[in-house]
Amino acid sequence: MTESPETIAQLNNVRHRYGAVTALDDVSLSLPGARMIGLIGPDGVGKSTLMGLIAGAKRLQTGAVHCLGGDMNDARHRARMGGRIAFMPQGLGRNLYHDLSVRENLEFFGKLFGLGRADRSARIDRLTRATGLYPFLDRPAGKLSGGMKQKLGLCSALIHDPDFLLLDEPTTGVDPLSRRQFWDLIDAIRADRPQMSVLVSTAYMEEAARFDHLVAMGAGRVLAEGSPTELMQRTGSGSVGDAYVRLMQPEGTKDAPENAAAKLDPADAPLTTEIAILARGLTRRFGDFTAVDSVSFEIARGEIFGFLGSNGCGKTTTMKMLTGLLPATEGEAWIFDRPIEAQGMNARRRVGFMSQAFSLYGELSVRENLMLHARLFHLGAALTAQRLADLVPRFGLTEHLDQRADDLPLGLRQRLSLAVAVIHSPDILILDEPTSGVDPQARDDFWQLLLELSRRDRVTIFVSTHFMDEAMRCDRMSLMHAGKVLVTDTPAGIIAQSGTTSLEEAFISFISAALPPEEPSGPTTLAPESDVVSDAADFSLRRLFAYTEREAMQVWRDPVRLAFAFLGSALLLLIMSFGISQEVRDIPFAALDHDQSPESRAYLSAFEDTEWFAVHSPIRDALAMETRLKSGELALALEIPPGFGADLRQGSRAEVAANLDGADTGRAGTIESYVAGAHAVAAADMARGLAVPTASPLVQLVPRFRYNPTMASLPAIGPSIPPLLLLLFPAILMAVSVAREKEIGTITNFYVTPSGRAEFLIGKQLVYIGITLLNFAILTTLVVLVLGVPMRGNPMLLLLATLVYAVAATGFGLLVSMMSSTQVTAVFASTVLSVMPTLQFSGMLTPVSSLEGPARVLGSLWPTTWYMAVSVGSYTKGLGFADLSGALMRLAVFGPLFTGLAIALLRKQER
Repeated sequence: MTESPETIAQLNNVRHRYGAVTALDDVSLSLPGARMIGLIGPDGVGKSTLMGLIAGAKRLQTGAVHCLGGDMNDARHRARMGGRIAFMPQGLGRNLYHDLSVRENLEFFGKLFGLGRADRSARIDRLTRATGLYPFLDRPAGKLSGGMKQKLGLCSALIHDPDFLLLDEPTTGVDPLSRRQFWDLIDAIRADRPQMSVLVSTAYMEEAARFDHLVAMGAGRVLAEGSPTELMQRTGSGSVGDAYVRLMQPEGTKDAPENAAAKLDPADAPLTTEIAILARGLTRRFGDFTAVDSVSFEIARGEIFGFLGSNGCGKTTTMKMLTGLLPATEGEAWIFDRPIEAQGMNARRRVGFMSQAFSLYGELSVRENLMLHARLFHLGAALTAQRLADLVPRFGLTEHLDQRADDLPLGLRQRLSLAVAVIHSPDILILDEPTSGVDPQARDDFWQLLLELSRRDRVTIFVSTHFMDEAMRCDRMSLMHAGKVLVTDTPAGIIAQSGTTSLEEAFISFISAALPPEEPSGPTTLAPESDVVSDAADFSLRRLFAYTEREAMQVWRDPVRLAFAFLGSALLLLIMSFGISQEVRDIPFAALDHDQSPESRAYLSAFEDTEWFAVHSPIRDALAMETRLKSGELALALEIPPGFGADLRQGSRAEVAANLDGADTGRAGTIESYVAGAHAVAAADMARGLAVPTASPLVQLVPRFRYNPTMASLPAIGPSIPPLLLLLFPAILMAVSVAREKEIGTITNFYVTPSGRAEFLIGKQLVYIGITLLNFAILTTLVVLVLGVPMRGNPMLLLLATLVYAVAATGFGLLVSMMSSTQVTAVFASTVLSVMPTLQFSGMLTPVSSLEGPARVLGSLWPTTWYMAVSVGSYTKGLGFADLSGALMRLAVFGPLFTGLAIALLRKQER
């Protein structure tokens, strides 16, 4: 079914699952065009999945989705529509590259959409002036506040002037002033481009009232849709938030605590003069940056104290100092009249901490999480049973005790987190934005629990929030900005001081007054100055090189990756060259000479006069020989029998016993060969000096080794290690590069922009091919100058082979990244899959010609085998192109094969 001209998107019977979890359950929906449409509901009801399907970022499982006049299940339609859709994913700056500046981020997105240099420059200037980002064009995105990150994310989405803008919870975790500025920008965009459709998901019900059309969602279904007024009239409610709560109730999704009926009045504040928390001049610096600047306040026992402020103002840092997790640079904090530093671990026993993100063990059940944290605080079996009997019904967890924490709805997860935080009966509870993304009913239930803890149990609660209705429930609160407390008072007192009528207006008033005056920003129109639209469906070198340029900048600015890329391979070359060396020098040896004749001394001199053996004091007897060999003092003990010299003078055969320490069989075998060589030299010298002719043949076979006549190990090992390192490091770096995009979420930019799979992968690959060639230059220098291995062959031939090998190595890394969703997995998989075949089948340790059966086949199918032949042949044997062309041609097959497979396996949509 295709949508009508007035419809921007149409969904029919859409179902989507993540394993056993149903995200969307038979959703049919028609979204009107040229409107501001809101998807409302808490986390976990299917909003992000729905938006991902409409944007083409997620693969459709069941049903049909039509958008902008075509089927979003059709790859060709998605490619054609890539330049008309903009998608800003959930999370502060999740679509941004934090190590790039504001300008570099916008330049990158402009290139992805095929904009020329002049057009990009004009649009960047227009957007940044309109959003107030112009003074911060050269600031890294990672150093922007939360609100500024969202503005930059919006600019990145608007750089190509889309017809359909999708914003997934753009203001979650953003302070009220930044939220106000963000929505002012959206209003300005709509005023400039009234034909543009905007789809926004949000958990803030006060924001939903400003939308033209609302879609209320719960448990993967559409509960209702219509204008805000229509939904309020339908439910008989006075606000969108109340309307949503009433829409949820018939679905049976309200899961309140068993005792929630007995609600407490927030006005029933405890009357006490006992101070629970006292801060005086609390300061925390990170280098030159002051995160918290001389913060002072006091909180009474049983008080609910709200901590509000702009993003990045230092709230979380202050909380960590109060819990003892972070030491203060200056100032002091007291808990119940004792400094935190003096209390040590006891301070943590008196404090319960609940972070913004769910930090419990998802694979454990509710019961197991509670039991685990009870044991961590050494509660004992009896007290643990008592605390569970109290908390489980109190927090509404009875029916979920054996359910995995990961499977709980967000509201229940927050209740479980709170139960864990108070399992040890703390006197103080510190909560960092505990209700972010939770639906209104669940937030109300959660705050009833906080009120109960405060009023009945006299627990002091220190809580940060961006919800103004929650802040109004606090007994007192502080407003904070740029590390400083601006005002501390009751919510009503702060409103009165600001001269406004609401707490949100008071917040904006105080924070605005603390901000430096803005410079005139010039024209602020957001309307496009040109209607140039590139053909998004075609292959584009501009997009490919945009990925190359961005990847190069990120690597250059990451000291860890730089060190790993260049120092790691050089260090491993030296370690492996000298560590794998088969040479054994200064072998400790001594003799037990029973004969003490000139002949025996002459025989021993053949061992004493070489660099291979180190002479120790003579052995007294057989027992001493056994003891010295056992202790490790000696590796070789020669025993010359009585009558050794007399037997030689008579032309009789004489035997010498060589006792070797065989604990290390490899080393013992090497020593044995050295002993045999020294023995042969000594026997030949003594035979020439004897008066009695011997029956020995006049001609003896003397082994001589070509290419390495001195049998030194480094010339043999040196050329064989770079092939391993030039596969290992590029493969790891390449695999991590792609896995990192998946892990931090920037892979969404690939899903929702016109970028092709080859553009994305090859663009990134070019950077690591260049790194591989630079590594080759470093390793070659070390092999020649440090290891002393001469280059006997043609250096240009080896360089050509390295270029071909670099394509294969990075292509192999791309292939590994297709199987890796995290950076840790990418590192382990790349290491194991590159090192083991190289050691076993490439000829590094065992000649390929010696391999048989499957091992021989695997060797011929591994790229390092053929590069190893070129490397060893160029260094040691001086072979030329005629000799190595076969290996070079076989090597050239692997790069396109690996890269092509990776391109074929890369999905343009998330599952």
